[in-house]
Amino acid sequence: MSDTALIAGLDAGFADAALQSQACFRAVLQALARPGRIETLARPAAAPAGLSPAAASVLATLADLDTPVFLAPGYAGGAVAGFVTAGLGAPLAAAGAAAFALVPAADLLPLDRFAAGSDAYPDRAATVIVEVAALGAGPALTLAGPGINGSATLAVTGLPAAFAAAWNAQRAGFPLGVDLVFCCGERVAALPRSTRLL
Repeated sequence: MSDTALIAGLDAGFADAALQSQACFRAVLQALARPGRIETLARPAAAPAGLSPAAASVLATLADLDTPVFLAPGYAGGAVAGFVTAGLGAPLAAAGAAAFALVPAADLLPLDRFAAGSDAYPDRAATVIVEVAALGAGPALTLAGPGINGSATLAVTGLPAAFAAAWNAQRAGFPLGVDLVFCCGERVAALPRSTRLL
């Protein structure tokens, strides 16, 4: 890859790469630290067709040349794939070998197809970026665990009916498991693997 392509990959989607990526990184960290909290990105990335500004921002902030990305079939061709491979320089990989995955909510399951880390390296689990129909509206998940005082709720539209059961089944293997970042429009929320669904 040329130096020009490498430089372009650093700011793909962002007009001001340093400030916008830092702001997005802080928003994702806040969402992970406070499950149930919805963060709005003040200056999201320009998104390719078929991808929300929030998901484009998360990918532009986290994915790079050393982080393989899995794209669900609906994203595997066209503008989204070009954004990931040419814009960000990130290689594509199978679900089980990817550091990040991009899926629509309807295609989220099964969770166990994504890398869950290992006993020696639980931090090598995948972060799954999930495009949802709405955040703050729809069926409410009741959450408990670190970062939550008692319990919290997060309303998400578009998750599969079997999502709660699949999430709780994954929890049996904690600290292994995936982390989820929900994206809709310019908003993000997160479900770290340490969170339980009540």
